[in-house]
Amino acid sequence: MPLLASHWETAPLSEPARPGGKVVTLTCRPLPGEAIPALCRRLAAQLDTLNATPLHLLAFGNIRAYAATLSALEHSQGRVDWPVTWVEGATCNQGPIAGIQVHAFTGGVERIEFNGHSVGSVFTEGGARQCFVGGLSPADNTLSRSDQTRCTLENLQTILAQAGFELADTVRTWFFLENILEWYDDFNRARTNIYDGVKFHTGSLPASTGVGAKNPTGAALALAAWAFRPLENYSCAREVASPLQCPAPAYGSSFSRAMELASDMGRRLFISGTASIAPGGKTLWVGDVHKQVELTMAVVEAMLRARGGDFSDLTRATAYFRHPADAGVFTEWRAANQLAQMPVVTAQCDVCRDDLLFELEAEAEIRA
Repeated sequence: MPLLASHWETAPLSEPARPGGKVVTLTCRPLPGEAIPALCRRLAAQLDTLNATPLHLLAFGNIRAYAATLSALEHSQGRVDWPVTWVEGATCNQGPIAGIQVHAFTGGVERIEFNGHSVGSVFTEGGARQCFVGGLSPADNTLSRSDQTRCTLENLQTILAQAGFELADTVRTWFFLENILEWYDDFNRARTNIYDGVKFHTGSLPASTGVGAKNPTGAALALAAWAFRPLENYSCAREVASPLQCPAPAYGSSFSRAMELASDMGRRLFISGTASIAPGGKTLWVGDVHKQVELTMAVVEAMLRARGGDFSDLTRATAYFRHPADAGVFTEWRAANQLAQMPVVTAQCDVCRDDLLFELEAEAEIRA
């Protein structure tokens, strides 16, 4: 299904990005008793130490904390001119914010503006031009949820085109769907209808996460995405299969289990949202969150090891729980596996099936 031209206005790109930088990933979780301004100052200090420019900020927290957090970010860093995706992923300890994840870059970054907002960051790393887009939602919340999905992907296409990319360059997506369990099948059909008209340059569907969460605009969904276009022969993006699970399209979900970006700087592995699903596609360990956590982490570890990595290579992870009271199960698992320092944010978000209690997405940098 072809995408329609967007009716939203776009602004021209800023100066072209300079090559020669590196992507860094920061995970900021509130310390006990830490207020939002202090959290934002701590994040700003880390960015200053690294001399890094934010590409995208993903925050999990109460929507009521959204405005205060943006104000605190502006106070600590000046104008927030980078994409922000805010997800109402409730904290599992009753605080206003579960955590903030930032991708930043130590070289030049060009911004993309769309309808008066900064929605994209373009940078060149490891022989590839790349683009991180975030904070996208449809302009018209009165449309059906399927049409809102179509319009959001249409907006993504427009933004990428403005930066010299195509939708076919997309290698990673994050979809946050309000009331996901009510319409996940409709979402999958809408996404598949659009993807069927796209010949992805990797030959594979993007890696992806799809969980249930509200967004500040009140739209049916919010979207973030990563696009990758090689400039050198040594740079490429390729699908990574899961050794312990079938491909997601086998049961109607249009995404790849993982995607690897390879260059002379190493390999970045995007592991899609992963849960307790059998090789044939059925949910395993229904009602047993301990077993679901164990199986999910075994699946993630198998993908890491298949690419020569392990849990020590993780640079970012998000653990999603249907019930916040279950978060301690993952804390116990990490302690038992000497992974207490894993860079992970734990949030309450519905997973895409009502019998899945836990999901983990992850990102790793593998030098081997």
